[in-house]
Amino acid sequence: MEKSITVTSNRLKQSIIVKDLLTRKLSEAGYNVSDKIENNTKLLISIGGDGSFLQTIHRFSFVDIPVMAINTGHLGFFAELSPSQIDDFIKAYINEEYFIQKISPLEASIRTKDQCVNITAINEIVIKNVKSRTVHLDLQVDGIKIESFSGDGMLISTPIGSTAYNYSAGGSIVDPNLNLLQLTPIAPMNTNAYRSFTSSIILPTTSVIAISPEYHFENSILIVVDGTQYKFTHIEEIRVFKSDKRINLLRLNGYEFWTRVAEKFL
Repeated sequence: MEKSITVTSNRLKQSIIVKDLLTRKLSEAGYNVSDKIENNTKLLISIGGDGSFLQTIHRFSFVDIPVMAINTGHLGFFAELSPSQIDDFIKAYINEEYFIQKISPLEASIRTKDQCVNITAINEIVIKNVKSRTVHLDLQVDGIKIESFSGDGMLISTPIGSTAYNYSAGGSIVDPNLNLLQLTPIAPMNTNAYRSFTSSIILPTTSVIAISPEYHFENSILIVVDGTQYKFTHIEEIRVFKSDKRINLLRLNGYEFWTRVAEKFL
């Protein structure tokens, strides 16, 4: 049976050019190329930047086939390949010179007065006030109260997401081989009136983080999941935990996380 590869791209001219080139070369190598998931799809390729990659994963509902990215954006941390490496990639893929890096996303269960909504995140889940003002949140871990937080918000990231918003917020870069959750405060207040932790909290992936508005006037909370905003009213509790879903990142042999970090951040 002919193997299919799904290829997507953003709408930038450069990405479309790369998509057409990749489609032609994959077809010449004997693959059926589609823009949707077929029954025999073996690989999903996203062309663009990190934002396009995240959107692709969400668009295809965290499909369990291997996924990789070709970078036509700026930072391109997820995408280890540039358009000039397409021929090398196809050769390596045919010869199975790659490995699968398994990523565990986050799950957020958002309970309001009227509904319960579950959302999955690859990088991070951010909880903020819908307006640009201080948010007051009650934080519990595994049923134990940790703090009454005051500040701009709280960010919970995966190890693979530690290099994204978490890093900009002052959180630590985490090796993706570690199984942990990182909770990073965003502009925490630490005064005589309000006392909050000012550094990240590192937790095992068995932990359940529960966050709820501390005061009644916190009626509207903004939840940002991998850059996409969701506004909820009358939130009673947000529970964040390791998801049962998995993302299978295809990495070519020779890929090394810390080399990638040094290339992109130093």
